[in-house]
Amino acid sequence: MDIRERQKDGKQNRTVLWYDKPAADWNEALPIGNGRIGGMVFGNVGCERIQVNEDTVWYGGPMDRNNPSAKEKLPEIRRLILSGRIHEAERLCKQAIGGTPSGMRIYQTLGDITVEYDLGGAACAEAVSEYERGLNVGEAVSYTHFRLDDTAYDREIFMSAPDDVCVMHLTARGKNKMNLEIMQSRHHIYEYSEKVSADSIVLGGNLGRDGLDYAMMCRAASPDGKIEVIGESLVIRDAAEVCLYWSALTTYRLQVSVSDGSDERQGGSLTESLVKKKALREALAAKLAKAALKSYGELRKSHVDDYRSYFDRMSLTFDLDTDAVCTARKMTDQCLSAVADGKTDLSLEQLYFNFGRYLLISCSRPGTLPATLQGLWNKDMEAPWDAKFTININTEMNYWPAESCDLGDCHLPLFDLLKKMLPNGRRTAEVMYGCRGFVAHHNTDIWGDTAPQDLWIPGSFWVMGAAWLCTHIWTHYEYTGDEGFLREMFPVMREAAQFFLDFCIEYEIDGRTYLCTCPSVSPENTFLLPNGEQGANSVGVTMDNQILRDLFSQCNRAAEVLGVSDELDRQIARACERLIPTRIGSDGRILEWCEEYEEKEPGHRHISHLYGLHPSDQITRDGTPELAEAAERTLQRRLEGGGGHTGWSRAWIMNHYAKLWDGERAHEHLRQLFIKSTLPNLFDNHPPFQIDGNFGSIAAMVEMLVQSNTDRIVLLPALPAVWRSGKITGVRVRGNARMDIVWRNGALEKARICSGCDTVRTFVYHSRRTERTLQKNIWTEIIFS
Repeated sequence: MDIRERQKDGKQNRTVLWYDKPAADWNEALPIGNGRIGGMVFGNVGCERIQVNEDTVWYGGPMDRNNPSAKEKLPEIRRLILSGRIHEAERLCKQAIGGTPSGMRIYQTLGDITVEYDLGGAACAEAVSEYERGLNVGEAVSYTHFRLDDTAYDREIFMSAPDDVCVMHLTARGKNKMNLEIMQSRHHIYEYSEKVSADSIVLGGNLGRDGLDYAMMCRAASPDGKIEVIGESLVIRDAAEVCLYWSALTTYRLQVSVSDGSDERQGGSLTESLVKKKALREALAAKLAKAALKSYGELRKSHVDDYRSYFDRMSLTFDLDTDAVCTARKMTDQCLSAVADGKTDLSLEQLYFNFGRYLLISCSRPGTLPATLQGLWNKDMEAPWDAKFTININTEMNYWPAESCDLGDCHLPLFDLLKKMLPNGRRTAEVMYGCRGFVAHHNTDIWGDTAPQDLWIPGSFWVMGAAWLCTHIWTHYEYTGDEGFLREMFPVMREAAQFFLDFCIEYEIDGRTYLCTCPSVSPENTFLLPNGEQGANSVGVTMDNQILRDLFSQCNRAAEVLGVSDELDRQIARACERLIPTRIGSDGRILEWCEEYEEKEPGHRHISHLYGLHPSDQITRDGTPELAEAAERTLQRRLEGGGGHTGWSRAWIMNHYAKLWDGERAHEHLRQLFIKSTLPNLFDNHPPFQIDGNFGSIAAMVEMLVQSNTDRIVLLPALPAVWRSGKITGVRVRGNARMDIVWRNGALEKARICSGCDTVRTFVYHSRRTERTLQKNIWTEIIFS
């Protein structure tokens, strides 16, 4: 069967990205991954390139960067801030609080695999016909097809989670057979590239001072071709069918005991580096050998079955009867161009939603590291912002769709990272601030570093990173009802709260004394002082208060669930009552800082003071209408100033409008995301590529259709007119339940819910409310009288 024939159903179901030419650059290549290893497939004719990643390829080992001067200078920094001498305070922050050294470790590319075809002189572009490449996100398989010199060439490539390998299946049907050369490379920065056996090659080295060792290996098999290793190349001749197996490892997860190594060539013992090299080589060889025992069909089926066990849990489908453009007929880049020309393309929106879920499944699985700024996919040795975990919005946004899209197990790597951060954060809290508990600033890395990153006044000196991440603990519990998970993570969230019991200071506003953070910033934003100076560090920043209100209240609610009642629980409850409430300024907007400062950049990309609107539910249209109105004014002012100019920022705006029950504006920002911030391969564009916008936007698409908190579940709260008819199935809501919702001609047609526990829930649709008694694991129809 022509490989393109396999894609017909996927194109009709809006699960295939496809193109009629190879990727011209990395932003056109197509991502594949199994959570741990990933690749970007270019689909070239004469020389296929797959840029590859392994999630633990980070340069350098752990460091203690805590600034020993911080504790001594903290009282002086606070005194300067409280007396309005912001410039002096910020200069001292750089000196006394900035990390030593200032930078964390960085996530790097692993390298490239190239598969070069010897096509003779026939491989000019004019001679190639039937070219098509694509990515089926319903199966997690990339494909390339072309015809040249009376021969049809097909390639399928995927990253298998069950077998933990990349599988590349290459065929030639017709007049000619394949003559191939396969190589691995890493920007000319590696220590060895050599033969393993008659059908395998390996490349490896070390990742810098105190860093991990790494290796990647490729093995070839062919039922008819001849295989040999020449130098550092795998060479295959006269093959009609070839299967390549590839994988990579570092010593991050591989337990290596140097004392176990022995070798007569080294006088009875191997050096540490040789022991690690040997261990990596043996582990990879065993992994590839095990995969090679299976047929290609078996490998493909186990991969697809495993992937679909995630992907098929939920779905979003639009009625496309009146669709102006169709991804089944038009290539993906053409669909994007059509939207830029003013067309509405619901099939592209459905494909984009499916692609976002595919990305999360492919870059964050149980046992892997969490998604970075680029997810799993990074082509650079020194990436923008180091491709780290930026925890002042970006890492959190990566996981906004996890629970609602029934991918809660893809959320688990974030909690593993939190546990790794805990001991480091305790040391940072004690050494730098003299506080109990644990703290993190606006970045972390593979080692769970918690000291400040960079010496950047608007961003670095922000102590809320761990606190925000810990709110995800309660979110996961709300959606899953997993009390065992909550019990395991409860000490982590309590220690994050405990830090602020010590760190916060008392501050008086209008005759009332509050508990406030100081110093802190509204992430990355800057204000103007009355004297014309600019500053970023302040006291009682609005976002801090909102995050702490969530963290403190969630700790108390978790304690209630777990039957914990102690003095720390009571201290947290009392502290929650003393936080500054979200306040409205004289112009009717939410105050960003404690004082009514003028913003230096009115259209700033961060909208941190609306954390209470999203991802929190402290501000709701039906519960706090005055604050919701103020939030709407805040958004309008941001947009008037040029806000939403980065992909992830526009995704956040989509969520805000969804929470304000404004479907038309939410959808317009989805359109603008396609026009201004989406690359040809559907990656989000900051610019450059950042994956958070992909995840934030599909989370917003769910919020437009259903919203939930402990009080009520709202159906179709922000349904835009263009989503005239459709259905969402298997969507998760808070309270450990899943729902199916169908709407037609802009109105709710039917809805049902299956709860994971016996409970009573309230449902809202427009002005109507109804209450239903739910039985565990029984589907219940939602009927409005």
